Amino acid sequence: MSDLVIGVDAGTSVIKAVAFTLTGAQVAAASVPNRYETGSDGAATQPLERTWNDCAAALRALGERVEGLAARTAALAVTGQGDGTWLVGRDGRPVADAWLWLDARAAPAVRRLASGPLESARFEATGTGLNTCQQGAQLAQMAEVAPHLIEAASVALHCKDWLYLNLTGVRATDPSEASFTFGDFRTRSYSDAAIEALGLGAWRHLLPPIIDGTQVTHPLTREAASVTGLRAGTPVSLGYVDMVMTALGAGVHTGEPGVACSTVGSTGVHMRAVRAEDFHLNSEGTGYAILLPVPEMVTQVQTNMAATLNLDWVLAMARDLVAEFGQEITQDDLVARIEGWLARTEPARILYHPYISEAGERGPFVDADARAGLNGLSARHRFPDLLRAVVEGLGMAMRDCYAAMGPMPSELRLTGGAARSRGLRGVLGAATGAQVRVSSREEAGAAGVAMMAAVAIGAYPSMDACIADWVTPLLGPTEPPDAGLVRAYDGLFPAYLAARRGLVPVWAGLAHRAPSGDVL
Repeated sequence: MSDLVIGVDAGTSVIKAVAFTLTGAQVAAASVPNRYETGSDGAATQPLERTWNDCAAALRALGERVEGLAARTAALAVTGQGDGTWLVGRDGRPVADAWLWLDARAAPAVRRLASGPLESARFEATGTGLNTCQQGAQLAQMAEVAPHLIEAASVALHCKDWLYLNLTGVRATDPSEASFTFGDFRTRSYSDAAIEALGLGAWRHLLPPIIDGTQVTHPLTREAASVTGLRAGTPVSLGYVDMVMTALGAGVHTGEPGVACSTVGSTGVHMRAVRAEDFHLNSEGTGYAILLPVPEMVTQVQTNMAATLNLDWVLAMARDLVAEFGQEITQDDLVARIEGWLARTEPARILYHPYISEAGERGPFVDADARAGLNGLSARHRFPDLLRAVVEGLGMAMRDCYAAMGPMPSELRLTGGAARSRGLRGVLGAATGAQVRVSSREEAGAAGVAMMAAVAIGAYPSMDACIADWVTPLLGPTEPPDAGLVRAYDGLFPAYLAARRGLVPVWAGLAHRAPSGDVL
């Protein structure tokens, strides 16, 4: 009996394979680390073959946890890390390692294209601001400095598309990534204006067909079946990009007004679901328009390059300092102390801008030179004060993103690592003034994409019907924001905004200095 659907979520650092019943109960999960390499030139790359092998390994591991998985699987769906460039040649083999969304090498192309005469038309079509993460900017940079790469390619894919090719033999992409990079979110198709604005008219043949995984599936090939342990012929659904799959599983679209959803993990993804006709184009030309697998619905999105990566950084400093004295302390030991540090420190005393990524920032402004910084330090401040400032910086960055999308949300649905901490939830809720809800769904991204497969095979007549079973019942109680914290952060935010605008020339000056201190 086929009573399960599998969702595969291929993130930047881990690939997860999760089995669900057709009504949404999680049965089992397996994961495999997904490594990537970085370079001093801003490169962040990942071997395509290794990513596929790791995906297959995760599925095999799931099979070890679920008896009879192959026979019980009604369908499989796949999502993955967004943006980036995964080039494949005519023989179906990788041209080179993938440029990930973390890769900063497209910064020159972004600066050039952003000032071009066609940029406003591109933004109008895509609803998405240019940044170094995107495949369009990366292909434009490759055309300038490494044309041999795209000349050797027959198709430009994203992570999930590459896995779908290996699972089914079909070269395709989904409406969400196609439209926010090269298309029109209103028509869910490619846009001549967007492609021309990127200077990629000569490379249009690299763009794969667009398919919607709620309506179209392809069978698992015999080759893929042999390495995954699943049955050849199993229907496979191509999901939308992982950001919107996670939000779908966490409750971004359940019909209530004023709802927003933030995924606060390594990066920060902040979004609200609106009808396409009500989409708010950011006056600064930033953000994303990412389609939902629901007719006429699109998510308005702003994304921070780094969220909990900032916490990792500040905790690593403490761990390294302790190690200097021959003592060892784990990340988990430090994370367990966060609640206590927050409880005994004063709010809104230090200003922190959480731009710790070497790729700068992409939401709600784009600046590859942006870097993290502290303001307001005094001799009385200690490590717990710095920790609180970093947490509050995440809240200010979140508020900055939602302010660029319109009014603050009345309800904030949180997912990601930060959602597990009541103290962090309290700061994030107060920063936006919103009540917070957390889903009990363990694997929101895998659930979101598995929901697409459930709809595709007819287990549900529509995505809204699926949401009613898979999402709404799992939402927890509302947590109202602390009124005192709301007032404190209302007072802090204008300073945060003024400082991040005033620091632009400082970041630029730092970025253009050689390691020796000589100006480049």
